Formats: sequence, C-alpha cells, structure tokens
Amino acid sequence: MKVTLSFEKTSSSDVSIMVDVLRASTTITFALDNFNEIIPCFSPQEAFKIKDIYNGIVAGERGGKTIEGFDVGNSPEEVRNYKSDLKTLILTTTNGTRILESMESTVLVGCLANAKAVANKSVELADDHIDVVMAGVKGEFALEDFLAAGEIIYQITQCYSDCEISDWEKSAILASRDYELLKNAFKQSRSGKRLTSIGYEKDVEFCLNKNISNNVGIYKNYKILNI
Repeated sequence: MKVTLSFEKTSSSDVSIMVDVLRASTTITFALDNFNEIIPCFSPQEAFKIKDIYNGIVAGERGGKTIEGFDVGNSPEEVRNYKSDLKTLILTTTNGTRILESMESTVLVGCLANAKAVANKSVELADDHIDVVMAGVKGEFALEDFLAAGEIIYQITQCYSDCEISDWEKSAILASRDYELLKNAFKQSRSGKRLTSIGYEKDVEFCLNKNISNNVGIYKNYKILNI
C-alpha cells in the first residue's frame, strides 16, 4: 500500500483523506453525531440557495468568524450540540470545503479526533494508494494539518504494516509523536493564534482531542455521510 502526503490537491485516484483540523474536518466529524448528511458548499451565497432547497441548518465561517445570517459557525462543539429537528447541515469554510470539489477519488474526512477510525476505514477501502491531503490556509502550508496528517499516517501504518512511505511521510509521523509538543504547536500556529485572538480558544483545545470519535465522513455525490 502506497501512502502519500499532499497539499491542497490529491495525488491519488484511489482513496484520499482531507485534513483541515482547525476546524473544518473536526467540525464535519462531530456534526455527524447530530446530522444525517452534510452538504459542503463553496460560498455563503450558495449556502443560502441550498438551504432553500433542503431546508437545512447553515454553518460556516470566513476568516474564522461566523458568517452573518448563518445559524452556527464552523465550531465543532457548537455544531455537535446544535439542537434542531432538521438533519441536513450545509457547511462552507475558508479552506476545507474548498478543496473537496477537485478531488476525483474516494474522499474521507480526517482529523485528530478520528485519526484511528479514518485510518482503518481508508485501508479497508483502498486498493493501493492512500493520499492524506492537507488543506492549509489560503494556499499556504499549515503546521497543524501536517501534524494531524502525521497522526493519521501513523495510524495507517499501525493497521497495515507493509506501507510504502517516503521520508516526507516519515517526518510527519515523527513530528506528531510527542503529544505535548503537538499541543503547543497547535496553539502557537498561525491558525491557532488567530482563532484564539477572535475568541475560539476552546475550539483549538477541542480539536486537539485524539481518537475520541469513530465517525468517518465520506464525500460522495456532493454530500458527506457517515460510514
């Protein structure tokens, strides 16, 4: 099994894992506790149009902040605990939902919270190539996505020992092994500092939880479902 690490665009036509740990992929993972389906969209205007069709809850952010007129922001705890009889979540974010559109493979959604679960599911579904794709921030590398990807790749190697990985993937694994250093790196990262500065420090802390969810979102036919 070949396992690779990519940025923004997948190199696999087999299985890809999208990682935007602060916060889209974590929000999606925990939204699956509360919603039957998630429809990612790529602008606030599109979100409102989809809401008219599906009568769903609209969630999302731009620049980290909740979009005016939306029901809830891109906060994993807020979305997980949102009370509604509606079971469709319509989500738009700055980075994570944006990169789903171009992936031509089986796409799973991964974060620290479901790293083991998404690793196991990716091995189960893949034929010969799993690509872990970092969303980054507005076209730039994001340290927290690299570290979360390292945890996912580590978990893949634990459930499938005969993995083909390069020094790039090995470096991500090594970087993710010291959990105390990882937590500090999240908080000191550009995204971590920005979220803290606008009042979302609790979200950063929540996104640091490892392997507490068995939810694995799969992006198929323009929707994310739990598998």
